[in-house]
Amino acid sequence: MKKSRFLKKLFVTLICVILVFGIAALCINGYVKSSTKDRIITTEQAAKLENVDCILVLGCLVKANGVPSNMLADRLKRGVELYESGAAPKLLMSGDHGQHTYNEVQTMKDFAVDRGIPSKDVFMDHAGFSTYDSLYRAKEIFGAEKIIIVTQKYHLYRALHIAEELGIEAYGVASDYHTYGGQTFREIREIAARNKDFIYTLFKPKPKYLGDAIPISGDGNLTND
Repeated sequence: MKKSRFLKKLFVTLICVILVFGIAALCINGYVKSSTKDRIITTEQAAKLENVDCILVLGCLVKANGVPSNMLADRLKRGVELYESGAAPKLLMSGDHGQHTYNEVQTMKDFAVDRGIPSKDVFMDHAGFSTYDSLYRAKEIFGAEKIIIVTQKYHLYRALHIAEELGIEAYGVASDYHTYGGQTFREIREIAARNKDFIYTLFKPKPKYLGDAIPISGDGNLTND
């Protein structure tokens, strides 16, 4: 009988803990979205901003044949569009180049250069292994203080929150040209990611890789392999 009561109390306690953490997670998720939504703007609005250092395009999957995934291709298309509109004088391609056999940022730069953007205006951040790392390095390595972030809208809320907490003046332009398969799963996963980066920005840990400064006002070819 005592064991039965103990198990019942334990079960109730666990349910209460789960509920508390679940409510806290949803509150943080709601805060991140509500506090950044006003900084998600249109391409036309972005073109009217002044003194923007760069357009930061966040990396995404590159296929085994070197072709950008649909989501990444749309981010790159939007980034090129913003550059051509005069929204900023430089593009910063930030993604995963942690292995010799996988290089998101080279594919991203090639996309822009193939569309007529001068190579000197396209920087590569080879250590943008996460959204947090990309934003941290944009400021600390490339010296960007005012930026336009390009990614899908569901991802922009988190990126803009990180930027604000790191002291970057940031605006977001969504790159949702299409509907993407598996989006429901990404939306659910993003709730956890927003909570993780909310906590990260409280402590502001340094990324695994930093390095020498490469001013975004200079020559993007300095970041070439």
